[in-house]
Amino acid sequence: MFRRTFWFTTGVAAGVWATTKVNRKLKQLTPESLAATAADKALVTGRAVKDRAVGFALDVRDNMARREAELEDALGIREDPELPAPRRRTAIENRSNSTYVNPTTYSYNRNEDH
Repeated sequence: MFRRTFWFTTGVAAGVWATTKVNRKLKQLTPESLAATAADKALVTGRAVKDRAVGFALDVRDNMARREAELEDALGIREDPELPAPRRRTAIENRSNSTYVNPTTYSYNRNEDH
């Protein structure tokens, strides 16, 4: 009697386990689940590609700055050049000049002459 109960219980447990495994696998193979899995993998791959591209760009920028520094040292142009003082037109600043036009008396209306 005990043997039969043991084997019966073992068979029921094996059946429940197998049924659960089959149902999980069937749910994984539905179109919605496959689409979600593919989308997740695409997102992970996209993030990995983006991270690699950003890392590559940072490496390029660092190496470019290093190479520019080497070239500047080799050419002796490391120091900043001194820029000349900005020039101004004296006609604009000299308002006492007789050729200065007062903006309040000049009209921009092009229909005025017609």
